[in-house]
Amino acid sequence: MIDLRSDTVTKPSPEMRKAMSEAEVGDDVFKEDPTVNKLEEYIAELLGKEAALYVPSGVMGNQICLNVLTDPGDEVICDREAHIFNYESSSPARLSGIQLYPLDGKLGILTAEQVEPYIRTTAYHMPRTKVIEVENTHNRAGGTIWPIENIITLKNLAKKHNLFYHLDGARIWNACVETGLSPKDYAQHFDTVSCCFSKGLGAPVGSAIAGSKEFIKEAYRVRKAWGGGMRQVGILAAAALYAVQHNRERLKEDHWKAKNLAERIKLNPNLEINMEAVQTNILLFKPLNMSPSEGLKRCKEKGLILTPGTIDSIRAVTHLDVNDEDIEKAANILDDVFS
Repeated sequence: MIDLRSDTVTKPSPEMRKAMSEAEVGDDVFKEDPTVNKLEEYIAELLGKEAALYVPSGVMGNQICLNVLTDPGDEVICDREAHIFNYESSSPARLSGIQLYPLDGKLGILTAEQVEPYIRTTAYHMPRTKVIEVENTHNRAGGTIWPIENIITLKNLAKKHNLFYHLDGARIWNACVETGLSPKDYAQHFDTVSCCFSKGLGAPVGSAIAGSKEFIKEAYRVRKAWGGGMRQVGILAAAALYAVQHNRERLKEDHWKAKNLAERIKLNPNLEINMEAVQTNILLFKPLNMSPSEGLKRCKEKGLILTPGTIDSIRAVTHLDVNDEDIEKAANILDDVFS
């Protein structure tokens, strides 16, 4: 079975398992796990922030950031297809009592000119705009990369209106290897950043958030309150540290595989794909001769697992556990199903 559902399905390599088995551990709730401390220091330095915090998941990372940056009743501006709006179980409302104001970006990307009219005034009967959020790379837009110019102009807009600026950088590593920019080049423009180890980097679990020391101090308290305080978690942090130190550059291979598969999809008259959006390791394509659900079913019967994308599309994600032969087989299955 060829599994292109997500880059989250990757499994630890033998080298990563060795790092896990040899990890020195302690009680992280007491800040005594040396491997977690090493990971957090490494990520803070990599992102150019004062401090970082290891968290169990990307959702928890994003939601801790939004919680610390806002008060109940505040509002966060984001793209309509953003992960925090579509895939985090209404957590902004459930956990923090805040609402999201989604705008229609182009391939997931917003401009300062587009955002500014929707920043709320200080009138008492309106929610307060408190945060502008960016997702880079953008999952539901097909793995698209935010141009650094857009990021900078939105930062200036946030500063102008005294707003916080948050980066959902779950796949920031993909943006970096594709553009040649460093994680710090992106992260320096944001107040808070989340990043993930369990997607393309191949770790089994975990994300990190980063920001000022004052922010991380409060984030540490919120993580505990939400059940994210872990004990001898250095075993998992060792996998994350190995992943971020060894698996970032190889993400280029995933991008090549995705682009090769996209070229095959483009040749199929019964499939539609926007090649402008083919930038990293995520593909969205529309079947023209059957419903997406029927297409997913038929692909699975032939040995290819995919997931729904947006409302009318199918998603495929390349990762370190699929090779060139798998991509060729996947393309042939798509040709067979959508013939």
